[in-house]
Amino acid sequence: MCAKDSTYFCTTFKLDNSVLTKIWTMNTFYKVFNWYFTKNALPYWCLLIIDCSIVLFSGIFAYAVDHGIYTTSLVFWSLIKTLLFYLIFFLIGFRITRTYSGVLRYSSFSDLYRVCFANVIGVGCAAFMRLYLGSDSWLLPVRLKELFLMFLLSTAIMGAMRLLVKYMFDKVRQGKMVKNVFIYGVKTGGMAIAKSIRSSQPVHYLLRGFVSDADDMAGHMLQGVKVYRNDERLVYEMRNQGANILLVSPLKRDRLIQNHQMANRLLDAGIGIYVIDQAHKWDGKSDINDLHLREVEIEDLLPRDEIQVDLEAVEHLLKGKRILITGSAGSIGSEMVRQVAKFDPAQMTLVDQAETPQHSIRLMMSREFPEIEAETIVTSITNAQRMENIFKTYKPDYVFHAAAYKHVPMMEDNPSEAVINNIYGTRVIADLAVKYGVKKFVMISTDKAVNPTNVMGCSKRICEIYCQSLNKAVAEGKVKGETQFVTTRFGNVLGSNGSVIPLFREQIKQGGPVTVTHPEIIRFFMLIPEACKLVLEAGTMGKGGEIFVFDMGQPVKIVDLARRMIQLSGARNVEIKYTGLRDGEKLYEEVLNDQEITKPTFNKKIKIAQVREYDYAEVCKDLEQLIEQSRRFDDMQTVRQMKVIVPEYKSQHSKYESLDVKS
Repeated sequence: MCAKDSTYFCTTFKLDNSVLTKIWTMNTFYKVFNWYFTKNALPYWCLLIIDCSIVLFSGIFAYAVDHGIYTTSLVFWSLIKTLLFYLIFFLIGFRITRTYSGVLRYSSFSDLYRVCFANVIGVGCAAFMRLYLGSDSWLLPVRLKELFLMFLLSTAIMGAMRLLVKYMFDKVRQGKMVKNVFIYGVKTGGMAIAKSIRSSQPVHYLLRGFVSDADDMAGHMLQGVKVYRNDERLVYEMRNQGANILLVSPLKRDRLIQNHQMANRLLDAGIGIYVIDQAHKWDGKSDINDLHLREVEIEDLLPRDEIQVDLEAVEHLLKGKRILITGSAGSIGSEMVRQVAKFDPAQMTLVDQAETPQHSIRLMMSREFPEIEAETIVTSITNAQRMENIFKTYKPDYVFHAAAYKHVPMMEDNPSEAVINNIYGTRVIADLAVKYGVKKFVMISTDKAVNPTNVMGCSKRICEIYCQSLNKAVAEGKVKGETQFVTTRFGNVLGSNGSVIPLFREQIKQGGPVTVTHPEIIRFFMLIPEACKLVLEAGTMGKGGEIFVFDMGQPVKIVDLARRMIQLSGARNVEIKYTGLRDGEKLYEEVLNDQEITKPTFNKKIKIAQVREYDYAEVCKDLEQLIEQSRRFDDMQTVRQMKVIVPEYKSQHSKYESLDVKS
């Protein structure tokens, strides 16, 4: 406020100088207060000066208590000289314990311990000087009880100052856009997050409590807050503390996934659950604002067991080899590319007919794996001449065949395309693999191939039949070659093209409705990286002719999935609409045929399906007829021929059901 403004203000509102002085004093205090709490910390020398002043004040006060104020006033300057000399020992203690390096607003019990220890050093050295070295003429005699009182007072004031600043700071930031949080985990991960919260700038979180699975930890105090038991009262305790977020320690992430009741209770109460994104490694020291925290997604909460894969054995087989991957731009194929590239192959040939996604794969390879020779080729697997040129040029040791049309409703309307792309394309790749000496051919199939009820599932079952019969013919010497054919069969993968989860997310984003085909429909789910790891292990460890099936865990009701996704999104009034089963869709998916049995393998999550074997010559004859029929683009006749090859193919909710009645 300038002089002119001050005069006008006083004249207008008739304020005297005393009132103005009070206003100026309050304004100055506010500015200093605000300045401190908007800075990272006081300079270390400021805190050191404050602590030294407290020591001097404590010494004067202790002497005055013992000798009286009048006597103290008579020897005041001698007392000051003596205390300044003793202050040297306190400074040594401050330096050893580094009490001045802390940030007052984030003080903890460890800081109070350091203050106490520093003062013990200071008083101890002063007492030593007093008892054993005597006093020079310029030092005022100070009794031991005065030194002890000086120690108690200085320690109490330093500790109280730190706690007061911390309390005031916590109160200030509660009034801002700060979120009260609990931390799940009381060991290394949880404690590291807590320390990051307390030292973070700007402040976004205020720690209100810890959550522990161990009963013996409940009720204890950690970093000034209480530890709560992970039970039915957790939601009540969090609400009582005003906390609406649970931060999950990296060490507790798997526990959260397995403990569905805990996650359900919190989400039902509207409490957000945040985890550290696994794509970003955390060293346990980074600021909380750099942790890449994200709210849990539906993929994190689906019931599934941890999958262990012998990646060292896979690396041993693939390192230095030439790898061909078809469908490399798809959701499964692209993840296969990333995982295979980690094993340092000699060369990778990536084939897909989708130009733009394939270009993205090329950019990804050049960015993340520049040391690997990778050829990204745009072509269709049904282009036999081009595919032969690729095999002849790059001579792959291993082939991972992921290319296929997978959308059930689309293939139900286009059975000829399903036959040409899925079946004929697979035959082209499989035959070339034998011709050019591929060691192993791994075909990625689907659970929809078991007792198929739709065109897509049947087309994949025919692919399985062809690969298995060709492997048998090679093994028996009926077809010259050495290639081993392995099939991997699993269910839906989360986030893949055609998965319900991306569809539900988009529908929720648009405000609904979320469309579910049937209230009782269930599906198995697996994460794309998990599925691909199992494919790699099964494919590389297989001896040829096997159809590997994966343990997909517990089935999930799609309507429950939709409800949970709506809940996680925080959306309100988003309805679920039942649309009826689509053409060819099952209420549930199977992994094994009714007549099939399984036997265990090298991995408890992988089993071998024992299926009926087919004669290679008969299969070739049936396929020729089917492919020839498909080129006439007669849907009914094409599907009729597919049912001849796969008798268990019974259409559901489809126009092709009439073919089953007549048969």
